[in-house]
Amino acid sequence: MFGNLGFSYIGLLFLLMLFIPNMMWTGKKPQGYNPENENKILLVFERIGEMLTCCCALVFSDFNIHKWTPWSLWLAAAFLLMLMYEAWWVRYFRSERALADFYSDLLGIPLAGATLPVIAFFMLGIYGKVIWMLIATVILGIGHIGIHMQHRKELEV
Repeated sequence: MFGNLGFSYIGLLFLLMLFIPNMMWTGKKPQGYNPENENKILLVFERIGEMLTCCCALVFSDFNIHKWTPWSLWLAAAFLLMLMYEAWWVRYFRSERALADFYSDLLGIPLAGATLPVIAFFMLGIYGKVIWMLIATVILGIGHIGIHMQHRKELEV
């Protein structure tokens, strides 16, 4: 429940799936993107959640593949959500890259660019039975999804 310390290659894979499109995004931000008005409290939650989630993903070997059991479906679901996240990015990069594209849904999942990875890492925490990852992703979700909700609400005004 508290996790076994050791390197997680699955955590590294998830982080690469997260970071590579985000690095590409820095040069392809949506037109009109302005992070200056972001809620400072949500920003603190996001930054702390990012740090904790990244650390947890790498330092708990519980996320690595073990013998297949029904519990492994949590890992499969988490990986499927990360693949959906990658698909969302492909759609974004092929779009006009307007703000509406960046804050879009995917297959009925609201704010997919923010929601999918948070849920995926939460499911990874369930798979590994690591409470620290669950706590980290809740903190991350409050900040990251909250900021995206704020931005999308500004689009609707």
